[in-house]
Amino acid sequence: MVATRITGTTSDFLPELRLGFENLRAHKLRSLLTMMGMIFGVAAVVAMLSIGAGAQQEVMAFIEQLGVRNLIVEARESTDYQVVQKVRQLSAGLTFRDYRVIEANLEGISASSARKRFTPSKLLPRPQSDPPVVYGVSPTYQRIANLQLVNGRFFTEAETNAAAPVAVLGEGAAASLFGADDPIGHHVKVNDQWFQVIGVGGPQLTVQADVAGLPAQDRNNLIYVPLHAAIFRLEDINSRYRDEIDGIYLQMRQGADVPAAAALLRGLLNVSHRGAADFAIVSPAELLAEQRRTQRIFEMVMVAIASISLLVGGIGIMNIMLASVMERTREIGVRRAIGAKKRDIIRQFLIETTIISLAGGVMGVVVGVGLSQLIGYLAGWSTIVTTTSIVLAFFVSVGIGLVFGLYPAARAARLDPVKALHYE
Repeated sequence: MVATRITGTTSDFLPELRLGFENLRAHKLRSLLTMMGMIFGVAAVVAMLSIGAGAQQEVMAFIEQLGVRNLIVEARESTDYQVVQKVRQLSAGLTFRDYRVIEANLEGISASSARKRFTPSKLLPRPQSDPPVVYGVSPTYQRIANLQLVNGRFFTEAETNAAAPVAVLGEGAAASLFGADDPIGHHVKVNDQWFQVIGVGGPQLTVQADVAGLPAQDRNNLIYVPLHAAIFRLEDINSRYRDEIDGIYLQMRQGADVPAAAALLRGLLNVSHRGAADFAIVSPAELLAEQRRTQRIFEMVMVAIASISLLVGGIGIMNIMLASVMERTREIGVRRAIGAKKRDIIRQFLIETTIISLAGGVMGVVVGVGLSQLIGYLAGWSTIVTTTSIVLAFFVSVGIGLVFGLYPAARAARLDPVKALHYE
């Protein structure tokens, strides 16, 4: 009995499917124009979600590279003398004393490093692009920042204590200063001091805008030198405007409560700086969670905006199918007269709207993928076409097509067979 029921259903469905294709093929231009709303709606959903996913993934990858167990303190420095004087009445800025207080009072620290950063006024060899920025850091910075070396080594604690004139170049700095040559063993003159290159770092992710207190910085165009060498060997013409140190990197132990540590760190510095707000604390773990929440909200908003196009496409399908019902009134009357039931008429028209929606959805996905790639190429943006965006756009388009096809199908089924036969 089950086999008979399945066979009967299939034998009813296949002729109606063939009839649906024939009806759409008989009005090719009208069918194509009806699909246009679905095509552009699906393309808009796929393209907007891929652009958003690309931008969000770039930022999240950068935050993950910062280290989810890390905490970063950034000094908020100003070159305006009046602003500096006003801040100095409350706070001496970020200092080694702050660094020692943090190490003594913040539990769970596994590694830490202070930082002194500045842009040199003179460099030899001359850089072929933007001049690199000098980072004076401790050897532990390599582990905190997960800096991988492609050549040479990082400087040691002994070299840091001795303010040794050694340097590690970022990937971009090495290419800018030495081109394709191996820089290991060569010297770089920073202002009036010569530094021997002992290592070259691997590629680092960068972003083009500030991220929650972190200034935009090409992390590949850096020169790393021992912290004491940066302080004692290099001159800083703006030293009167600068803090003693301008950054502190902390790495917490595995399993440590990073948000709680960030709150305690903020409290310690607020007390010592007397509320001067001359620093920012960056917690990559909190940033990552916030970015994920932002991404979900962004995707929902983008889908809602792009779905307006799908809604317009659904209205177009309903209008065309209502016109089709009027044109085929006599055909419907003939089918009812020879025994077709209301559900057969409904199924016939729903099959046609489903074909339109499916075809529009498939073409819309193709157009959306192509559009996102084109936008990424022309604008230089990172775009990622996700399976979720394709499936979501496709099934929403099919759902809208079915929903808006129900009313014309129901109206066709409600036609009086006798009146339909006499309709001209």
